[in-house]
Amino acid sequence: MRGAARAAGGRTGQLWPRPPAPGPGPPPLLLLLAVLLGGAGAQYSSDLCSWKGSGLTHEAHRKEVEQVYLRCSAGTVEWMYPTGALIVNLRPNTFSPSRHLTLCIKPLRGSSGANIYLEKTGELKLLVRDGDLGPGQAPCFSFEQGGLFVEATPQQDISRRTTGFQYELTSRHAGPDLHTLSAPCRPCSHTEVLLAVCTSDFVVRGSIQDVTHEPEQQESAIHLHVSRLYRQKSRVFRPAAEGEGGGWRGRVSTLLECGVRPGRGEFLFTGHMHFGEAWLGCAPRFKDFQRMYRDAEERGLNPCEIGTE
Repeated sequence: MRGAARAAGGRTGQLWPRPPAPGPGPPPLLLLLAVLLGGAGAQYSSDLCSWKGSGLTHEAHRKEVEQVYLRCSAGTVEWMYPTGALIVNLRPNTFSPSRHLTLCIKPLRGSSGANIYLEKTGELKLLVRDGDLGPGQAPCFSFEQGGLFVEATPQQDISRRTTGFQYELTSRHAGPDLHTLSAPCRPCSHTEVLLAVCTSDFVVRGSIQDVTHEPEQQESAIHLHVSRLYRQKSRVFRPAAEGEGGGWRGRVSTLLECGVRPGRGEFLFTGHMHFGEAWLGCAPRFKDFQRMYRDAEERGLNPCEIGTE
């Protein structure tokens, strides 16, 4: 991103060399250093959150790099008839510059015609390969690691090609490498549970009514009956209909490999919103949460307060 910023204000239509085809893995690629120093065309989003453009503005014999600037924490990029390349610069004005940010992207259904890379000072790391829209394609990485470089792939017919993806910036911590924000399939530690209670987008007490599996998406949907609603940022959980025993109902997602099954007992469910969907984080049995919360409270180590009765 910082490398891409140096190109702003330069001349349009800068030619650039094609990188070598990626190998079996996504090793970093060296590309665009001369372009970033020389300049590229700039396009600004009309609403500062999303951008929609066309590769048909390029001359047929030229492979050009266009710069796109967006200033929101979430939005969509749609590139019809992709030719050449895009550098997507995110300049969010909704977060303090000092806050750590994580950037996630999610290809739109049917997206094709380009590879999406993480770019930093001319070095490229493949995020999403053209046509690879399998389960779990929502990579996340530290916003400080760089920006997005979208390169059109050679096509005989671009008339039906559109490359598109959603992006989302969050203040949640990212690991040192590419990853998704899905919770790992292991029990959370005491410290992780207590932090999740304070920082999650939703915190509820309840039980599992049913679990439905979606093998094609490699996801499981957990249907919850909630007896106590501590916090939710979106309306994931809604009041139960008459005759359903009161409380709230809602569903959260997790990875299929976690093997979640319906069972007896109450749990404390925590999690985050990810591209408009609720994803499960830590979910200890409620009696275990009560014990670890009281133990931390006695030692003055609770990061926040929550009712445990």
